[in-house]
Amino acid sequence: MLGKYDKIIKIIAVTTVIIIFLWALTPVYRRSVNEYFNEIHKADDASRYATRKHVEDSCRSMVASYTGDKLTYEQYKESDNPEKQSWAEQARMRANKTAAIYNEYVLKNSYVWDGNIPSDIRSELPYI
Repeated sequence: MLGKYDKIIKIIAVTTVIIIFLWALTPVYRRSVNEYFNEIHKADDASRYATRKHVEDSCRSMVASYTGDKLTYEQYKESDNPEKQSWAEQARMRANKTAAIYNEYVLKNSYVWDGNIPSDIRSELPYI
């Protein structure tokens, strides 16, 4: 009868040691688990048409906004009218903000294309 309790006590002791060991290594363990699931997420996103379409549509939308603001800036930047010069300055600021957001977005989502960016998607928008 005493042998049966010895086995239970050993199982509890070993389980406790394993739990304490895993708890001590939690940052390492969590980092490994997170990296694993991050790689799975990237693989899923890279192979999912819906994700690729969303990223490409977002890029195209930002390029269109940037182009419109850049054209507005170029049209009014040398105007004699102070109000039109103000329009140009506001358009320049919007274009530069869009360029910053776009460049970061392309950088963060580059894994979707895996080095094969569509021809109508720019790899970077220049600042004005």
